[in-house]
Amino acid sequence: MSKKQWTLRRKTTFHTKIFFRKYPALPYILKWLCISIIIGGLVGTASAGFLQSLEWATQFRESHIWLIALLPVAGFFIGLLYYYYGKDVEAGNNVLIESIHDPKEIIPLKMAPFVYLGTMITHFFGGSAGREGTALQMAGAIADQLSKPLQLDKNERRILLIAAIAAGFGSIFGTPLAGAVFGLEVFLIGRIRYNAIFPAFASAIFADWVTNLWKVKHTHYSIDFVPKIEFLPVLYSILAGIAFGICAAGFSRIIHWTGSVFKSKIKYPPFRPVVGGIIVALAVFAMGTTRYIGLGIPVIVESFEKQLPLYDFALKMIFTIVTLSAGFKGGEVTPLFFIGATLGSSLSLFIPLPFGLLAGMGFVAVFAGATNTPLACLLMGIELFGAESGVYIAIACVVSYLLSGHTSIYTKQKIGEAKNRRFERDRDSSISDL
Repeated sequence: MSKKQWTLRRKTTFHTKIFFRKYPALPYILKWLCISIIIGGLVGTASAGFLQSLEWATQFRESHIWLIALLPVAGFFIGLLYYYYGKDVEAGNNVLIESIHDPKEIIPLKMAPFVYLGTMITHFFGGSAGREGTALQMAGAIADQLSKPLQLDKNERRILLIAAIAAGFGSIFGTPLAGAVFGLEVFLIGRIRYNAIFPAFASAIFADWVTNLWKVKHTHYSIDFVPKIEFLPVLYSILAGIAFGICAAGFSRIIHWTGSVFKSKIKYPPFRPVVGGIIVALAVFAMGTTRYIGLGIPVIVESFEKQLPLYDFALKMIFTIVTLSAGFKGGEVTPLFFIGATLGSSLSLFIPLPFGLLAGMGFVAVFAGATNTPLACLLMGIELFGAESGVYIAIACVVSYLLSGHTSIYTKQKIGEAKNRRFERDRDSSISDL
């Protein structure tokens, strides 16, 4: 190397150091941009495949109703699979949340195919479940395999899992902004990890983009009329939020209680989904309708188009609680959308707001109360229904979040900030501890 080349190289190195001192966040952004692109590609593709296969399973089941009679047999298979081969991943989303709080062993990759297979079987044979749980677990299990090759430390691995959750949620519902915030706030009630904000948003946006590249269609909802912001409509929104919060707390408490009953009464785990499957199958054939099984998307759409009866949300709640607490796989969120939207639509019998607006408010507000993620749900409402309804959605989500108390469908959530000063002693406790 000549003296001139050495001098030039030294100057380049010096200027590079000066540049990075001026912009210290740049290496962080570049590093996590590359990681987020990988996460987005993998998770977006997984979500697209899952959504396509779930749509096929739903259509096939609706064309062959007799398959529901085999739900107990399907439940036995799921029970055997997890009892003998999947005990370490059976806790599902709680495994992800616990790994964020205290990263230890890498999440087993088998979580992804296990939850995918379990969810597909649940929907194929007529269980009442959602899809977000599957998307999050697939995303977390896939992304966590990058931890060792990328030599990520504990704190970076936490960020990786948050980004994966954001990507899974954003891509499965087509709401990347809500997905990003959901990943940031779901594991710690009342607080957000801002050191993960860029990876969360980048991963959610890339994952949603990749899912769209696979030409996967998401369901669209519309609110026909939104009243002006005035005192009475705001007051009615608060009343609706109270109803949504009570519903969310009730769902969370009952599903955990029912799960404990199944565990205490049926000692051999594979038999639990058998009993749950018998209950659900008999109820479907006795009622003569499949309205309350599967995802229930057609009924959710219907809730925006007309006023629905009060019993719709209650029956969906019963079917979902029995299905999931018995050990079938899937998520709680889409059923919560169904429960909230139908409850909101029926509340228009008593609350003088448009049923479409109430359905949209309930859609996200019950979810906000059951998962303690009001900001994510507010953004989801705006992404799905438009900014015009944003104020009413915000009121419903916040009131529901506060009214639901320290309950959650995710028992490993920890309390970062108590919702009420009277419960400051609960800070840093998990929902399961309480």
